[in-house]
Amino acid sequence: MRTILFGRPIIGAEEKDAVMKVLSGPILTHGPLVKEFETAFANFTGAEHAIAVSSCTAALHLAYFFLGVGPGDEVLVPAETHVATAHAVELCGARPVFIDSESRTGNMDAAVIEQRITKHTRAISVVHYLGMPMDMKRVVEIAKKRGLFVIEDCALAIGSRLDGVHAGLFGDVGCFSFYPVKHITTAEGGMVVTRRKDVAQKISMQRAFGIDRNVVSERKIPGMYDVQDLGLNYRLNELGAAMGLQQMKRVPGFLQKRRENYETLTAGLRGIDEIELLQSSHGGFQSSYYCQSAILKEPLRKKRFEIMDSMKRQGVETSIYYPHAVPDMSYYKNKYGHGDGTCPVASRLSDNAIALSVGPHLGPDDMNYTVDAFKNAIREVK
Repeated sequence: MRTILFGRPIIGAEEKDAVMKVLSGPILTHGPLVKEFETAFANFTGAEHAIAVSSCTAALHLAYFFLGVGPGDEVLVPAETHVATAHAVELCGARPVFIDSESRTGNMDAAVIEQRITKHTRAISVVHYLGMPMDMKRVVEIAKKRGLFVIEDCALAIGSRLDGVHAGLFGDVGCFSFYPVKHITTAEGGMVVTRRKDVAQKISMQRAFGIDRNVVSERKIPGMYDVQDLGLNYRLNELGAAMGLQQMKRVPGFLQKRRENYETLTAGLRGIDEIELLQSSHGGFQSSYYCQSAILKEPLRKKRFEIMDSMKRQGVETSIYYPHAVPDMSYYKNKYGHGDGTCPVASRLSDNAIALSVGPHLGPDDMNYTVDAFKNAIREVK
């Protein structure tokens, strides 16, 4: 029996050596490696500016902090996403307005966006669901017409492109995650990318207390600086940057392996009548292939946990993206009075999907084994 882990960070000797080199020196924060990592990430994505931060949630929060979003304001967010997408809005005192998914890709339904804009709307937050890029040209067109700021939550979208342009570069800011099971890892960490110099300058300062001179080389007198703005402590440290620099060298290989695994897995799953699969790369839409999500049809929808348990006994780890649509989560349901199924397509995806790994720690044989385990599980519960 194989053991198919859903996610596993790939950490080699290069990452370990880089981290040990930092630990052997005197600088753990405010050092040169963060800047080198920012440059490497900007070069890979094509961004004019990249600002390393402590997490993707921090990146999102800083985007709203820059915009000055607060009480009385609204931000349109997808219902089908990690709760951090909405929490970043909530932390500013603004209200997240949930947009349902469209059924082909799981991304927020662009056809609904304009209907939900009010005089209180300040921004549109877009998530590239499981790495499948949203039609950002349509979103940006709406935003420009209505004078709205656009945030791209790219937590699962390193390598996602639309007509050759990397995710995160269509809106005003793009926010990335380096959590251990993402495309690359810094243990914990994130990145803000933007084409706008004004955004980059202010967010760079606000991630570190609003201080104008953050490193020793910038301070003519040690310990002397000014605070020019309200800020937070959302910096990435040198250890994470050291890992990130080495991980960036692996990105092309990681993405190629994910695509190969995804295609192998998908080819095997297409013959299973009891599931449906979301649309992936096509035309100018290039996915980052975070995972494959198999959506159960009736009558197997009530058997989801039994299927997952059967696969676990066969050595295959699975997951769910996401456990509930965000407006169905207790906090948002209780605070805003959302009823069950406020966003029915998002709820259907969350409530009936099983996520299968295509991570670069796996290979084609693992994909074939996963397909066989899935088929065995379905036969078992039927």
